[in-house]
Amino acid sequence: MFTLQIINDQRYTQLNQEIADTIRRVKPTASPCLRGGGGAVRIEARWKHWPCLFPQHGPGRKHLRKIELEEWQREIVAMYPEKLLRGLFHSDGCRFVNWASKPDGRRYYYPRYMFSNESEDILGILTEALDLLGIAWRRPRRNAIAVSRKAGVERLDTFVGAKG
Repeated sequence: MFTLQIINDQRYTQLNQEIADTIRRVKPTASPCLRGGGGAVRIEARWKHWPCLFPQHGPGRKHLRKIELEEWQREIVAMYPEKLLRGLFHSDGCRFVNWASKPDGRRYYYPRYMFSNESEDILGILTEALDLLGIAWRRPRRNAIAVSRKAGVERLDTFVGAKG
């Protein structure tokens, strides 16, 4: 028997409930357990088939091992790239207001999304999903992906939403 555990901030009650509901949709007989403590909620469910759904799971740190989507997973991402991006940005990303300076020294402000992860494979999965939706991105650091153009930010705003 394997246990799927997702740990999230307890402040995100709506998102925590959505996680539990998603587990129930994947495994209708599941009774996800939400355990709290130390400001976090651990949402977990036991099932012998979790490794079938997450073949990327394995020993060691994820940025030190291969993380590659199976063909059936790629097909699902192609149908629902917004769902994948929402999950990725909620787990390892953020939306914030950035600023830049004009040549005359005045600042201007704009919203942007930033995703950070040490796994080159996960960064690639994110950028492939952004490409599927035609959302422009750039790489400001070796471990980060930014979406700063207005059209891309507005598109992400339609489905990523606040963690609330």
